[in-house]
Amino acid sequence: MGSFELGGAGDLPAIDFDGRTYTYGQLDAAIQEWIDQQAPPSRVYDASTLAAADALICVCAAARRGVAVVVENPDARPLRPSVPPSAFLLVATSGSTGRPRPLARTAASWVDSFPAFTTITGVDATDCVLITGPLHATMHLFGALHALWAGACVTDNPAKATVVHAVPAVLRDVLRTAPKLRTAIVAGIALDDGARSAADGIELIEYYGSAEVSLVAARRVPEPLRLLEGVDAEVRDGLLYVRSPYRVIGTPEWFGVGDLAELGENRELTVRGRGECAINVGGTTVVAEDVERILETLDGVASAAVVGSPHAVFGETVLAAVQLDSGVGIDEVRSRARRVLTREAMPRRWVSVAAVPRTANGKVARGRLKDLLT
Repeated sequence: MGSFELGGAGDLPAIDFDGRTYTYGQLDAAIQEWIDQQAPPSRVYDASTLAAADALICVCAAARRGVAVVVENPDARPLRPSVPPSAFLLVATSGSTGRPRPLARTAASWVDSFPAFTTITGVDATDCVLITGPLHATMHLFGALHALWAGACVTDNPAKATVVHAVPAVLRDVLRTAPKLRTAIVAGIALDDGARSAADGIELIEYYGSAEVSLVAARRVPEPLRLLEGVDAEVRDGLLYVRSPYRVIGTPEWFGVGDLAELGENRELTVRGRGECAINVGGTTVVAEDVERILETLDGVASAAVVGSPHAVFGETVLAAVQLDSGVGIDEVRSRARRVLTREAMPRRWVSVAAVPRTANGKVARGRLKDLLT
């Protein structure tokens, strides 16, 4: 089984973050210095509160020493009763529907997927890979460690980037400041038409996965998502279950991801949204993420999120939180929405918000949203 090692050496650029730069030779020395400074040697490192460059050095040092390393949101740490002996990364779920849950994974659970991910993305030692979010969001940590494994440079400078890891909403902003970009790797939430249009001329790679099972499926846009080799999936009562060699420690062989999905021929996967995003309105299933995508196409809507609310007659109704462009009112948006949404999907209550509550990886924080709307 794989262990994590740096893919570059010598004077090749490795890290360019927050104005700090390291060649692979300098990074190698910094990793060893980090290990030497741990007195007495610790069984678990903690990179959660460190600056990005130091966090990556800490993670690499943990891999070299064979100890576990915590990479969590310091403002929302999960309760972690114990550390499995085989653990390398101690991370957490995004907390989109409640408090983050602690997860522990081996180095191999990510490293063994790196060759397939390299084939899909084309990332190599000539690339400068832009990371657009905090490392405690596993999609960003995965992207950074894969880049170092491939011998590429990890950066936060869009002007230098040839590859970017981003959620679709962030990708739109990055494209305006990244003239050398050739490939955009998107995940976290489904790629929308607006982000796809903005990335015209850029190779788009979309992958689907979860913190618990890592990579599940990927595609080169506009091809359909397909399950990765070695990953199996089933749909049970509309919900996706995955069997993967990349799952976290303690996860059952068949893991219920919690997403509404369909499986097609040739291992094609269509993901419709989170199972908890299925709102039962009078017997009709309304997928919250479908409604959100439609609302965000309306003039005047910068961002939108919806949840279900219990109703004595219909079972549930749809509630919407919308971030509006300056000068646009709720009544205007409601009128436009009536023209494109079905009766069941039409929100019964609307709230204007300064910003839609989101997790670090760009997903709607539905637990916080429900507190706001209900």
